[in-house]
Amino acid sequence: MYLSRFLSLHALWVTVSSVIQHYPSVWGHYDVCKTQIYTDEGKTWDYTACQPEAIDMMKYVKVNLDPPNITCGNPPETFCGMGNPYMCSECDATIDELAHPPELMFDAEGRHPYTFWQSTTWKGYPKPLQVNITLYWNKTIELTDNIVITFESGRPDLMILEKSLDYGRTWQPYQYYASDCLNAFNMEPKTVRDLSQQTVLEIICTEEYSAGYTANSKIVHFEIKDRFAFFAGPRLRNMASLYGQLDTTKNLRDFFTITDLRIRLLKPATGDIYVDRQHLTRYFYAISNIQVVGRCKCNLHATGCREENKKLLCECEHNTTGPDCGKCKKNYQGRPWSPGSYLPIPKGTANISNVCDNELQICQNGGTCHNNARCICPPAYTGVLCEKRKCEKDPEGCITGQGAISLPQLILLLLPIAPLGLSGGFVF
Repeated sequence: MYLSRFLSLHALWVTVSSVIQHYPSVWGHYDVCKTQIYTDEGKTWDYTACQPEAIDMMKYVKVNLDPPNITCGNPPETFCGMGNPYMCSECDATIDELAHPPELMFDAEGRHPYTFWQSTTWKGYPKPLQVNITLYWNKTIELTDNIVITFESGRPDLMILEKSLDYGRTWQPYQYYASDCLNAFNMEPKTVRDLSQQTVLEIICTEEYSAGYTANSKIVHFEIKDRFAFFAGPRLRNMASLYGQLDTTKNLRDFFTITDLRIRLLKPATGDIYVDRQHLTRYFYAISNIQVVGRCKCNLHATGCREENKKLLCECEHNTTGPDCGKCKKNYQGRPWSPGSYLPIPKGTANISNVCDNELQICQNGGTCHNNARCICPPAYTGVLCEKRKCEKDPEGCITGQGAISLPQLILLLLPIAPLGLSGGFVF
């Protein structure tokens, strides 16, 4: 009996292990910025490329809607089901149970009924019902998983997902969504499966997520992992290949990098070829959840990212500083700043900012530069570049032979001279 139980548990473990191996966590390496090593010169630091772990970025998001009065409930209004125009409910911003504000797009789900943001209905038809939903973090983000938008209403007939790399000053399309791509955007319909390594950056229009309303057609994807798979394989097992491509192809890395996302809802789901003018309360937008998973971009110079004054900041190492670790710390500018590198696999290169060298940042007063990381100073000197005398920190000042005499010492030395009857005075 015990043997059979053991064999069953063993089989279960093999199955679970196989699944885990087939679906590794994306970008799960580079989690240490430095380690202590021992060399012929003694104990020292070995610096490596590093990055924060991927997290749910919706915990830190801020949202903006345009037009600002597009949310339903002010004034209260009735909305009805797509499948049944006679099954209706009320949206009222003054009653919590009936309100659908924007923050319900990214609150905790898992309870019933689901919470969701909802727009006003298409009561102004034929004037377009359009909404821009802007998500922003005040931080550069590297995406590591699919963007997933869950609609509580039908998925829109027309939608564009856009990205910004400069905090919303300029925008570029990520993907077009339509029930008829050729008619809506003059683009041939494609899916991400039609792409390749050579065309992975192509902006496509897909009809895959714009079908009419059904119980199982609420979700819209922007496929990040499928694009990773062109380099890392279908199960993302060859991450070294992906890292190498990201390191050497700036356009590829920029493609997965954002500061802001914008969801442009251009036409709500109609479910039919024609809009039913008699039941315009059927047409609206409602989103119950948005998933954005990524990491703070820290240029491979940090493993931590913290929130401070409602802003995300990298906890920079490698003598770097700034929100994205994008510059050298003061006194650590022996060479120009540069980002870390994923190569060589598996530790990468820190490209640490130098403290000293033998050209621009020279150790002073006889100090010697050790591995470009620190100055080894003579006994009487201190400071990053050995530029300070140790005696300057002494309350008594520097003693004779080491530098200037302090004011208290000078007074004590001059006191015996006063009884000698020297004329004049001393001005301090």
